[in-house]
Amino acid sequence: MSTVARLPTFTSLSELTRLVTRRRHLYARWSHGPERDLTAVSSTDDLTGVRLPGLSASSLDLEDWWGERPADIWVARRLYDYCHLPRVKDERTRPWILHGREAARGPDNEPLVRDIEPIGWIADCVITEASRIVTAQPGRWGPLDRGLAG
Repeated sequence: MSTVARLPTFTSLSELTRLVTRRRHLYARWSHGPERDLTAVSSTDDLTGVRLPGLSASSLDLEDWWGERPADIWVARRLYDYCHLPRVKDERTRPWILHGREAARGPDNEPLVRDIEPIGWIADCVITEASRIVTAQPGRWGPLDRGLAG
């Protein structure tokens, strides 16, 4: 069994938040998983078909400007931003955590990551928890789903 197949699964937002507050250069990626991604080593721009110089991902690193605000809200928002992908791309799309090095920025200004170390899967219940936290915030926020634009 490959190392990727044995990856742990994060089953709570607090567990994932603890990791994010202790380790830098962590990213969330929504895809079919690391085993497939590690053979591709790059994403493709959906609009143009251009191969990108890394895998598109969302940085989980807390920004300095976030200050003393709750880290779990930060992580929840970062996960919530792309929770629409299984619905609009492919139902087999799942979130997972990786450690890597940002090589460039993609067409949506997303980090393109190389030198990838898979860390673990993110359970559906974590995404549900993240969605609940984000929608309970006082501001108005939705996932970055272009299908909602109009």
